[in-house]
Amino acid sequence: VMAVNFRITVHQNSDNLHLRLDGDFDGSSAYLLLNAIEKRCRLASKAFIHTNGLRHIDPFGSSVFKSHLNELKPCRHMMLRFTGDYAEALSPP
Repeated sequence: VMAVNFRITVHQNSDNLHLRLDGDFDGSSAYLLLNAIEKRCRLASKAFIHTNGLRHIDPFGSSVFKSHLNELKPCRHMMLRFTGDYAEALSPP
C-alpha cells in the first residue's frame, strides 16, 4: 500500500540537491526516496535530506531505506546529509 500522505519536494542549487520529506514515511516512501536520490545523484555531489516535514516514521520504512541505500552504486560519490527531527532515524549507521 502506497503512502498517499507522503511527498518529496526536490530543489537543486549548484552542486547541492535538497529533498524535503513531508508526511508519513513507510516502505513505499523509502523506495520513492531511493528513486529520487538515484535519479538525480549524477547532477550533485551533496544531498540534503530534510526530515522536519515528517509526521511519523515507520521502523520498516526506515530499515528498507537504510538497507537499500548502499545499492545505489552510481551515487556512491554523493555525500548525504540528514537534517531535522528525524535525521537520526533515517541516516545510515
